[in-house]
Amino acid sequence: MINLLIAIVIILAILVVAKVIRVFELSTDLKSENPTEVTASDNKTQATLFLIGGLSWLAFVVYGAVVWGKLALPEAASVHGEDIDGLMSLTWFIIGIAFFVTHLLLIYFLYTYYYRKENTATFFAHSTKLEMIWTVVPTIVLTSLIVYGLSIWNGITSQEPDDAIEIELYAKQFDWTARYAGDDNVLGKSGYRLITSENPLGISLKDGASNDDKIVRGEIHLPVGKPVVFKFHSRDVLHSAYMPHFRLQMNCVPGMTTQFHMVPKTTTKEMKEITGNEDFNYILLCNKICGAAHYNMQMDIIVESEEDYAAWLADKKTVAETLTPAPEKVAQVVVAKIASEEAIADQHTEDQNEQAPATH
Repeated sequence: MINLLIAIVIILAILVVAKVIRVFELSTDLKSENPTEVTASDNKTQATLFLIGGLSWLAFVVYGAVVWGKLALPEAASVHGEDIDGLMSLTWFIIGIAFFVTHLLLIYFLYTYYYRKENTATFFAHSTKLEMIWTVVPTIVLTSLIVYGLSIWNGITSQEPDDAIEIELYAKQFDWTARYAGDDNVLGKSGYRLITSENPLGISLKDGASNDDKIVRGEIHLPVGKPVVFKFHSRDVLHSAYMPHFRLQMNCVPGMTTQFHMVPKTTTKEMKEITGNEDFNYILLCNKICGAAHYNMQMDIIVESEEDYAAWLADKKTVAETLTPAPEKVAQVVVAKIASEEAIADQHTEDQNEQAPATH
């Protein structure tokens, strides 16, 4: 395949050089007092070459679509992904028809109506009928595609199902952090004013719904066949959460919450069998250039059975366990602080005694 592409590039380069030389020759003729008249046979040759080149190019487009078309998108792993793929296929189908019709007409007219002295062109200044056709038809087609696409988009960004699992995704340079709703399936409140070094997500500890939430880093897990709603936040600049296999992409905007819900339909194990790749893993990427390490801002996604998902989540500590210090720990901190203050006071007294002048 590489050799074929190299050969095509070489042929195209030779044709370009030949055409450049021909342009210089024509330029020289035009500058001379007796320019050489372009003959009908030369025009015929150019038209024939365009016919051959144009049809060959269209044939290569068809070949590329057949051979590499499946590489355009990975296997869809969500329920709505099938609708997204259907919309994309329909769009490409319409674009393909317009592309081939217009280019075949272009090739036909260039070959059929190349310049000859005996031919005269028909001229007309205006055609209302023609203008109506090429205005109304594209308008109807494009409007239909937009309405269809918006219906799909609204279905996955509007109100999530009541039984959807709530997951918040926090983006920052250059990593992701997830917060899962606990047994009550309600995420506690959070705000940027509450962010500290111990509470980087700004979770409100006064909100009782926060106590059983769980903070997860490194990878996220999803149960297959269950609706999941993602709520996206950014802690610094504009990011974009991108999960290609789930046909999910949503901007993470500082100061606001965006959301997207979907239903995973294929487990990680099943996708490994489908792709034939034992090292396969779903992945969360950032699709906005957000800084120097943007390329490394990613996190693995594991889709598994509900039982495995429940066991994984149950093993994670709650916000109450990770952000609220235990009484014993508080006591230890207080004792250590008192001891530290007493040590400083003793040292200060010793320093004063050493500096005091001797009395007689």
